[in-house]
Amino acid sequence: MPLWGLLAWQDIRSRYRRSKLGPLWLTLSMGLLVGLLGLLYGTLFKVDLVRYLPFLALGFVVWTLISNLTIEACRVFINAQSIITQMAMPLSVHVYRLVWRSLIIFAHNILIFVIIALALQIWPGWTGLLALPGLALLALNGVWVGLLLGLLSARFRDVPPIVESLMRIGFFVTPVMWMPEFLPQRAVLLELNPFFHCLEVVRAPLLGQSPALTSWLAVVGMTLAGWLATFLMYRRYRRYIAYWV
Repeated sequence: MPLWGLLAWQDIRSRYRRSKLGPLWLTLSMGLLVGLLGLLYGTLFKVDLVRYLPFLALGFVVWTLISNLTIEACRVFINAQSIITQMAMPLSVHVYRLVWRSLIIFAHNILIFVIIALALQIWPGWTGLLALPGLALLALNGVWVGLLLGLLSARFRDVPPIVESLMRIGFFVTPVMWMPEFLPQRAVLLELNPFFHCLEVVRAPLLGQSPALTSWLAVVGMTLAGWLATFLMYRRYRRYIAYWV
């Protein structure tokens, strides 16, 4: 296993040392939250729970992945200060470590959907395999986000709280707890929301639905544009990161 993979596993082990369930505590707490919110909002919105619970569970699981990749990216170099200043190691290792750690947590959390799907006898069929390229795109985006926000945050320490505030806002304007059909006359707001498209390329296939072409194009376009911008900035400023942290 590469170094960043070993470091990610070490992060998980150290975070839950002496815990019997380890990261499954996060899964249990999220599962309880999904169950309670599913009953509450399903009743308020008058939505069939067979449709709403899987939608809500996947919304929380995928949003947690996106949120972790974005918020933790801001401190990816700051938290690795001791390693960066003492060892000659590619800075990208710390970003790969973050992405892999987030995917490990995602693998634990997706058990919530699996349990719900088994209980409600939901089977996405072959369409569910489309979630794999969607997840790969999220991971690719996570890498450039880590490099870019990590660099900016090392230089400007106001970036992390700004990003955290934006992610809190993004949670409420993105259909995580509410379904897109609740906003039929303002669909343009969804089309302009990058988080919505990132959710859809993973959530829709697992619900047995093919993501819209616009969602694929939006995520692929975001990936290409993000990598281009990151390459230009990272190539120019990466040598300063050791001094900024």
